[in-house]
Amino acid sequence: MMKSFIVKGKFKAGNAWENFTKTVESQNEKNATDKTYSIFGSKHRVKRNQIQIESVAEE
Repeated sequence: MMKSFIVKGKFKAGNAWENFTKTVESQNEKNATDKTYSIFGSKHRVKRNQIQIESVAEE
């Protein structure tokens, strides 16, 4: 069963860090984290070390 998770953190955009809040559907917190890394990698072309996830909470 899929649950909704709210992932908060920041990512490197040029020289600055941008805050983000993302809602993702996933089975657990680990998969929600991995999915967030994947989304930012494909949409913003940032590597995992340029993304800092601060919290993952079930909605």
